Amino acid sequence: MAFLTDADRQRIREAIRAAEHRTSGEFVTVVARASDSYLATPILFAATAALVLPAIAWLIGFRQHPAELYLAQIASFIVVLLLLLWPPLTRLVVPRRVQRHRAHRLAREMFHIRGLHRTREGTGVMLFVSVLEHHVEIIADHGINAKVGPEDWRQIVDRFTSAVRQGQIGDGFVAAIGSCGELLSRHFPRAADDRNELPDHLIEL
Repeated sequence: MAFLTDADRQRIREAIRAAEHRTSGEFVTVVARASDSYLATPILFAATAALVLPAIAWLIGFRQHPAELYLAQIASFIVVLLLLLWPPLTRLVVPRRVQRHRAHRLAREMFHIRGLHRTREGTGVMLFVSVLEHHVEIIADHGINAKVGPEDWRQIVDRFTSAVRQGQIGDGFVAAIGSCGELLSRHFPRAADDRNELPDHLIEL
């Protein structure tokens, strides 16, 4: 992904290893360019623009041959659709609640697909970022949830979200991993027989 460099990926890997050296928590990092294609909303806007075009032409007194008007409708549909598929505009036209729902759904899917619910002590933690939606989520397995509540993650998530909005995704991951490692080391210090159960590299979707 263009917004992450090889140096960022290496820093994230090293941050995970450093955090897991202090705690029995197992960290997995996931970044997605977007949590959905969001085609429905741009298509709806483009179709509306194409349908409204004849009325606008009639109101301003612009008379065209039906074939020309039809071609103009097709052109307007394509232009509006392509514009709204540009990520910054997609984020503007898709309702925020829809974005949050899609991002949260993908985060939950990735948590299970990547096996974070199958660690030996239930200490899997996923740091998930969906860039288009500026969505950050930290999901922990049952072992950690028994001792660490949502309020404990809130400040970490807020700082992480701020970094993502500023385009500092690599820095955000590294700082968040470090904070999570510090938090979990107080509740889940690394055991003598601890082993690495999950991959340390950044997973990119």
